Amino acid sequence: MSTGRYIALEGAEGCGKSTHAARLAEALGAVLTRETGGTAIGQRIRTILHDTSVTDLSHHAEALLAAADRAQHIHEVVAPALTSGRHVVSDRSVYSTLAYQGYGRELALPELRSINEWAVHGHWPQLVLLLDTPPDVLERRMRGRQLDRFEREGDAFHRRVRDGFQAMALAEPERWVVIDGGQPLDGVARSIRTAVT
Repeated sequence: MSTGRYIALEGAEGCGKSTHAARLAEALGAVLTRETGGTAIGQRIRTILHDTSVTDLSHHAEALLAAADRAQHIHEVVAPALTSGRHVVSDRSVYSTLAYQGYGRELALPELRSINEWAVHGHWPQLVLLLDTPPDVLERRMRGRQLDRFEREGDAFHRRVRDGFQAMALAEPERWVVIDGGQPLDGVARSIRTAVT
């Protein structure tokens, strides 16, 4: 049996990743998963990372918790699915740590890459779909939503995260496809299907 493909959707808060990951997984008959929280253990880690009452978590501890979630996720969900020949579609991946803890929190990118290379054991997404959505659209979508710990960060943080995703996409054009996330829902879905094909 051939090995499945590992596809990740990335982007800023409110860009539509979760919606389009679910649509793509259904279209491909793929395993749908997410980071953080794609396993029972990961869900417990996610609770800490996203809890707005957690106010004294160091940036380094945050990055290590995300890597721990990822190691369990790869071991329990991603690697077994790929080995069995199934495709995997993930709402976020290792690149979110580089964007959020690297560019957003301004931690050293080489160190984050090293820690996460160890955590993923070589399982980096083969295709990353970046839903690049205009800030005014993101702001409108986030309005009225109950915000988690990351979503409550300031504009400067979210600008660095968005810039980080764009920088990574430019650096690895063979792995990344940038999708205009400001299109209507069906337009985004068509662009994603074209990229995957």
